[in-house]
Amino acid sequence: MSRLDRLIEGYAEHIATPWPEGLSGIERVIFVVYPPADELKFRVYIDEFELRTRDAGHGWNLLDLTDAFPQWMAAQRYRDKYFRRPELLAGYPEGRLTEFTKHLVERTSAQIEQASANDVVAMSGVGALFGVSSVSTVVDQAASAINGRLVVFFPGEVEDKTYRLLDARDGWGYLAHAITTD
Repeated sequence: MSRLDRLIEGYAEHIATPWPEGLSGIERVIFVVYPPADELKFRVYIDEFELRTRDAGHGWNLLDLTDAFPQWMAAQRYRDKYFRRPELLAGYPEGRLTEFTKHLVERTSAQIEQASANDVVAMSGVGALFGVSSVSTVVDQAASAINGRLVVFFPGEVEDKTYRLLDARDGWGYLAHAITTD
């Protein structure tokens, strides 16, 4: 069985388990962690995650963030000026653009709020946020809106509840449930 097949099986088993009530938003987050090198292969498998979710009796809503930054930047009035002088964007030195992150939180929260308590909102394309936003900030700030489950497809690694996007040196501690190929 391939690494991605094991990931799907682990996810299917977890998502089919009855969902307890009374959990906080943070406790409703699931990170599906896979090696960044498997990103393209993984995208082929997203439909399988949807199928397994629906087989378990849950709804499915996919939020793909792959093009979120270019779409956001294209809508900015001063985008040409920002391309010439990116340091004008708040948060640029830290690699976490403040206004873009705020936009992501609003977009994510809106999709989560539309989902029922029996639905999964699956977030893909989070690797595209590297250097412009923070997955942890988006998830933390949108967590209070989670009714069902938020599944984050995460190209990186987790060790002792410390997550590293795209195997970056720095990571963050997070209490979400992790599904890995191990």
